[in-house]
Amino acid sequence: MTTEKITYNTYGTCCKVMNIELEDGKIKNVEFIGGCNGNLQGIAHLIKGLAPEEIISKLKGIRCGSKETSCPDQLAQCLTAYLQEKVKTTANV
Repeated sequence: MTTEKITYNTYGTCCKVMNIELEDGKIKNVEFIGGCNGNLQGIAHLIKGLAPEEIISKLKGIRCGSKETSCPDQLAQCLTAYLQEKVKTTANV
């Protein structure tokens, strides 16, 4: 069993930090610091057990009102960066 933890500082949203825990490449837990508590708890429960690619495809580009981003979009951006770094690290091995 492989566990990885990611801390991501968001921008442009009420949520300031996301703490993400992956187990065997799937979301185990997500903690949002700040933001709309009920909505973010709902998102955290809905994405448990999903692969980052699934989450990115569903959440990327979602906007919050007139903002250019949203908490779901920031989560997708975080996971995109995580996957890019993973590919880069794997290529260097």
